[in-house]
Amino acid sequence: MTLHADALSGGYTDAPTQSARAFRAILEAMARPGTIHTVAGAAPPAPLSLAAGVALLTLTDPTTPLHLAGKADCQPVRDWVAFHIGAPLVAAEKATFALGTWDALQPVTRFKIGQPDYPDRSATLIVEVDRLTNHGPALTGPGIALATWLNLPETAAFRANRALFPLGFDCLFTVGAQLAGLPRSTRVEKI
Repeated sequence: MTLHADALSGGYTDAPTQSARAFRAILEAMARPGTIHTVAGAAPPAPLSLAAGVALLTLTDPTTPLHLAGKADCQPVRDWVAFHIGAPLVAAEKATFALGTWDALQPVTRFKIGQPDYPDRSATLIVEVDRLTNHGPALTGPGIALATWLNLPETAAFRANRALFPLGFDCLFTVGAQLAGLPRSTRVEKI
């Protein structure tokens, strides 16, 4: 098997420090929905954003089933994942993490939402977006003082997901070097 040339580059150069900083940013994004964080470190092959690469390097490993959707499911990305992470690539229904644009990840109802006795056995969707701004649907719930806003690709799917709580999937939105989190506990209200 021959790896694509981009597969060998784009990982962490100082893994302990870079992964700790990235994990902190991801943790803050999920604990405070709607906040936008900047990360540094990885430079994965196109079409992945730097933030998506950092999320993969930080959150996945050889025991983490990963689903690549749409344009993210290409040979350069597959080779990069194989070399830097070793995560098994699986169908959407078996994924613990999934990566792609919102349209490519549809229908999101095929991803794991956990079980009543194990709600943590659900999927986290890493959604590549065109931009992240604090403008859009209102977000309320844990980690949000009163309300905040975040541009989302839609509201219906997130409202339906919240109705399943404590079950449901979690989302991490990525673009360039920025990321924002939307856990299943967040209420999304269309403005």
